[in-house]
Amino acid sequence: MNVEDKKILVVGFARSGLSAANFLLKRGARVTITDTKSEEDLKDWIAQLSKPTTLSLGGHIREDFLGADFIVLSPGVPSNLPELLTASERKIPIYSEIELAYRFLDGKFIGVSGSNGKTTTTTLIGELLKSSGHDCVVAGNIGLPLIQWVDTAPRSTSRQRTFVVELSSFQLESIEKFKCDIALLLNVSPDHQDRYEKFADYLHAKEQIFLNQTSEDFAVLNADNPFTLKMASHRTAPVVLYSRKQDLKEGVFVHNGSIQVNWGGQQQRLMPISEIRLKGKHNLENLLAATAAGFLSGVDREVMVETFRTFAGLEHRLELVRELQGVAFYNDSKATNMDSASQALQAFTEPLLVIMGGKDKGADFGVLRPWIAEKVKLLVLLGAASDKISQSLGSIVATRRAKDMKQAVELAYENALPGDTVLLSPGCTSFDMFDDFEHRGRVFKEMVNQLAETKEI
Repeated sequence: MNVEDKKILVVGFARSGLSAANFLLKRGARVTITDTKSEEDLKDWIAQLSKPTTLSLGGHIREDFLGADFIVLSPGVPSNLPELLTASERKIPIYSEIELAYRFLDGKFIGVSGSNGKTTTTTLIGELLKSSGHDCVVAGNIGLPLIQWVDTAPRSTSRQRTFVVELSSFQLESIEKFKCDIALLLNVSPDHQDRYEKFADYLHAKEQIFLNQTSEDFAVLNADNPFTLKMASHRTAPVVLYSRKQDLKEGVFVHNGSIQVNWGGQQQRLMPISEIRLKGKHNLENLLAATAAGFLSGVDREVMVETFRTFAGLEHRLELVRELQGVAFYNDSKATNMDSASQALQAFTEPLLVIMGGKDKGADFGVLRPWIAEKVKLLVLLGAASDKISQSLGSIVATRRAKDMKQAVELAYENALPGDTVLLSPGCTSFDMFDDFEHRGRVFKEMVNQLAETKEI
């Protein structure tokens, strides 16, 4: 794909947009960057540009879109922008950053998508491949943007590099040639209702992960999720199912307390689930998906067993922060929707005091009522969605409002008894008060540790 002297518009200027812009500038493209944020808001990103380029900030200009040879769309930008729709009508190509990267990369691609569990599963697959000696890169919606790996040489010219790529629905909306050798769709539940007018649109975006697959590839799907199971019936690639709840004739599943792999005439008992370090049923499902990808990639059983025995999880995902006078504090800041919040609630048997709230994505908090009623002593509400959460759940559980994370942590601890667990599982995005979910999680941990310093004197 020749981009030299091409007029290319990069829409959305953050991590992905910066990487795409620098990549294109290096290859002689005439790049314009557009964003609704001001130059002052984006000054830190602008400082990282490799060359001076045209900036069209503080709003979008229709002519920028119509004058482009093609457009590169950052994941956070809605694909239904009027300017984008007009450009599409004029047959101007619109690519995601991963689509652009794919056209310059040579290797094997393992793609991971789903409403929840993407980052943990992507990381697990990367650990499996690295431990078995593969030249493996973990990228996409985790780690470096995929485009940044184009100019990085593989460790060995004699071995194919494998890209394990976490893929959001936003990234999958604007792909054309991108193809996964192994595509994993972990689950689908209502999410991003502030972006997708209909749930069917969200389903379609997720299903794009199987686009361009052939009979030489593999599609890995969750047999326990009705939406992903339905997608299994019309795939071109061979389908590998996995299940936490049922025995499968072929696939990866839990049988008599152990992980079982039945595929290609082979039957292999991997390990007892009691030996897995990760907490929660949802993480068991993530591990089953990773098992399928590892098995299809030729990873030895011994490597998988050792990896699953030692992998303790990721920051901001049911992360144990510390215990303080018998009260455990867990950081699950990555729980930005109802499904992930419900999974977190189900992962604990201890009484819970839950810090919840943030920017609402159009969620129905009422779906949490069964677990809130059964497990939660107190909801500490934080951020813009506090009123909505209180109206939905306040009749079945005590609620308290907090002005910031410091007060939220203090309120939870003041109402906790030894043996209780304080859980940050917001069920919302973080953008009303924090830069992102990582920032929110770090502030939570900082406040917990500050509290510990005062209580342990």
